[in-house]
Amino acid sequence: MEVPVNLATSFHIQESNAEFMTQSIEEPKGSEVINSGDMNSEVLDHGCSHYRRRCKIRAPCCNEIFDCRHCHNEAKNDINVDQKDRHTIPRHQIRQVICTLCGTEQEVRQICINCGVCMGKYFCRACKLFDDDISKRQYHCDGCGICRIGGRENFFHCDKCRCCYSNFLRDSHPCVEGAMHHDCPVCFEYLFDSIDDVTVMPCGHTIHKNCLKEMQQHYQFACPLCFKSVCDMSKVWEKLDMEVAATPMPELYQNKLIWILCNDCGTNSEVTYHVVAHKCPNCKSYNTRQTRG
Repeated sequence: MEVPVNLATSFHIQESNAEFMTQSIEEPKGSEVINSGDMNSEVLDHGCSHYRRRCKIRAPCCNEIFDCRHCHNEAKNDINVDQKDRHTIPRHQIRQVICTLCGTEQEVRQICINCGVCMGKYFCRACKLFDDDISKRQYHCDGCGICRIGGRENFFHCDKCRCCYSNFLRDSHPCVEGAMHHDCPVCFEYLFDSIDDVTVMPCGHTIHKNCLKEMQQHYQFACPLCFKSVCDMSKVWEKLDMEVAATPMPELYQNKLIWILCNDCGTNSEVTYHVVAHKCPNCKSYNTRQTRG
């Protein structure tokens, strides 16, 4: 993945200790949230690897029975499945569940109509979600249209971004239309119902936390969508100041002027050409690109 910054800038970033300054959404995940992958501390006595529950679902799309919708999606989108047969379950269309204690198939409900067992301590009729692990503090968000975790009191729904954010971001998050309703710019997974942690960058665009870390490991420090810096780069810019000062240009190029666009502040400026990098006179960033000579 290439970021439109000067090659010299990329080289010096590798030498820096720049830390990501992204704002964590602490996104209350959707009904896709699953049990922890670390099963050493707790052995599941019912349900599947995704949820603790006492029922299975009948998929309305293929009429087959699965432990949960994630089990369905994993099975039906496996690489060994013919591509034309791959599909994702329409979760809101689930109508039938099967009690795992007595085997009774019935309409979606929390309490089995036959044996009276509670099929999930947390139950959402809208999302057809059952889960005995209420430590996740699940709640249904009408704005999102799905269930979230983390406690309703800790999050707010942003109507413009069309997703839930931590209360810490209520008055400070950069508002982007449908911020969560697009694919991760790195791995291209749809972020709104992703089961992986998501974070919001200073520019307001969203990305998987792990994808952002992977960018850092490959010395990429700009948003893949708008190319604005995703961390505090001031120390890197100071190093580039010294590098530019220590690299005098030949007389032929000393008065050569070019136009640059700053990816951070959006300013177009006419500056003196330099082989190392070009500094924005407005915000002092080196995250710039030449637009014309």
